[in-house]
Amino acid sequence: MIIRAEHPADIASIYQVNAIAFGREHEAKLVDRLRGVPHTLSLVAVVEDAIVGHIFFSPVTLEESNADRQLFLGLGPVAVQPAHQRQGIGTQLIRQGIEQCRQIGSTAVAVLGDPQFYARFGFIPAEEKALRCEYIVPEGAFRVLELEPGALQNCRGLVRYRPEFADCE
Repeated sequence: MIIRAEHPADIASIYQVNAIAFGREHEAKLVDRLRGVPHTLSLVAVVEDAIVGHIFFSPVTLEESNADRQLFLGLGPVAVQPAHQRQGIGTQLIRQGIEQCRQIGSTAVAVLGDPQFYARFGFIPAEEKALRCEYIVPEGAFRVLELEPGALQNCRGLVRYRPEFADCE
């Protein structure tokens, strides 16, 4: 398996992976709407010349924050075709995605997802950093990861995702 940056020729395959993995087109349409937004990161997992997984990161903003010059990214969606799930592809996409986020200068990442799964990567409950999600989510599902020690020290308040998240129904 190879994990690499998305290429323009990958767009249709990425759409398919997301639609199949989630059993709906919402996430696939979201990625299409976010593509081209500054400071996004899109990686694919390739097995035998076929895209079997995808991960996307896009900017989030923090209200009540002194972090205007920091780049915070939101992880999601992450998708793996059902026939390739439970083989570590999602884990590898997340690990490499986090490393690429560091390389492009992101200082923190937020995610909405399974608390136990994302704890494996170092994500902690956002409440521990005085942050909350703009959406109503189950307790512990909104998590953050500092990519730079102390990046969230002077941050607090509401984390907002791009408007494309709300506009993609």
